[in-house]
Amino acid sequence: MRFLNLLLFLVVACTNPPYRGAGVCGADDFVIDSYQVREGKFAILSMDGECYDCLDCSLLEPYDDVIQEGDLLKIAIYHPTRTDIGSHVGAIGQTIGYRVACGQLQLPDLPCIDIAGLTLSEAKEKIESIYRDEIQDIEVYITYQERSMRKVELMGLVEKSVIPVDGQIRLFEVLALAKVPVNANFFKSYVVRDCQMLPVDLYRLIKEGDMSQNIVMRGGDKIYIADPCASSLMVLGEVNTQRVVALPNGFMTLRQALAEAGGIPITGDKRYIQVIRGNIVHPKIYTIHWEHVVRLPSESLLLIPGDIVYVAATPIAEWDRFVNQILPTLVGFDLVTRGAKNVGVILP
Repeated sequence: MRFLNLLLFLVVACTNPPYRGAGVCGADDFVIDSYQVREGKFAILSMDGECYDCLDCSLLEPYDDVIQEGDLLKIAIYHPTRTDIGSHVGAIGQTIGYRVACGQLQLPDLPCIDIAGLTLSEAKEKIESIYRDEIQDIEVYITYQERSMRKVELMGLVEKSVIPVDGQIRLFEVLALAKVPVNANFFKSYVVRDCQMLPVDLYRLIKEGDMSQNIVMRGGDKIYIADPCASSLMVLGEVNTQRVVALPNGFMTLRQALAEAGGIPITGDKRYIQVIRGNIVHPKIYTIHWEHVVRLPSESLLLIPGDIVYVAATPIAEWDRFVNQILPTLVGFDLVTRGAKNVGVILP
C-alpha cells in the first residue's frame, strides 16, 4: 500500500499537464481579443486597464510661429534719406541683437513695444507703423537671432537629441532628423507634452504610414525612443528552445512566436497551446489547438507584451519522463525487497 501511494505521488509530481481550471478561454475569445490588438498601442494598453483619450485633431493643425519671452531678434531699418536711423538700429541689431524682455522690445528713440505673441510679419508691421508716425517710407527687416524654448528634446535610441521647431514641422520629420533606427521599439516609445503622454501611436505612424498620428510639434515637447528589447513575451513548455522573445512592434503572431522558439517537438501536445495573459494572480488563459494556428489567418492570433505561451507535454512524453524518474526508485525498492526475503523478513 505504501508503495502504491509513493507511485501515485511520483506520477503527480512528474506530470506537466495543461491548465484546465477556472478562467480558461477558447480560441474564439483569443481571436476576438486579437482584433482589439490590431487597433493599435492604446487598445493594447486598455486591455491592461490603462485608458487614454483619443488623439485630438487640433494637434494636427499647424500654428503661427510667434515671438516669445527671451527671444533675441535681429532688426534692420532702411530709409532712402535717414541713413542715420538705419545705421544706429542696424549696428545694434547686427552685433548685440534685441532681446524680448517682459514681452516688450526696446528700439532706439522709441517707447517699449509690446511684441510677444506676434509673428515676425506682425512685429514688422507694428514697428513700421510706429516709425511712420514720424518718418514716412521706412522699411523694417526683422528675423530671429536666437530663440527660446523652440525645440523638441529626444532621448533614448536617437543620434540627435535636439530638433528646432517652427509651427510647421511634424513628428515624422522630427524622428527622421533625429535618425531614429527602424528597429526601435515604437510600442514603448512615447511623446510627452506639458508632463502628459500624448496618445500618439508611433508604430502606426512609422511602420504603417498612418498620417493621422503625425502631429505638429511644439517647443518643449519630449520624445523617448525605446530599445528593441523594451517589451517582450515568453515561450515555455514543450518547445525546442524556451526563450524570451522581443516585441518591438507591441504585438506578434502566435505562429511567429512558436517559430522563434524552434517549433513544437514530438513531445509537445498540440491540442494544448496555452496563452497566459494579464495579472499573474488572476490571469486570462486561452487554450488553442494546433489546427487553429495552421488554419486561421496569422493576424487573428496575436500576442502582446507580457504574454506567456505555454505548450503542454503529450501524455506519452509525461509517461516516458515518469518512467525515467521512477525507474531508479523501483530498482532500489526491488533490490531491498529481494534482500529482505532472502533473510526471512516480510515487508508490508
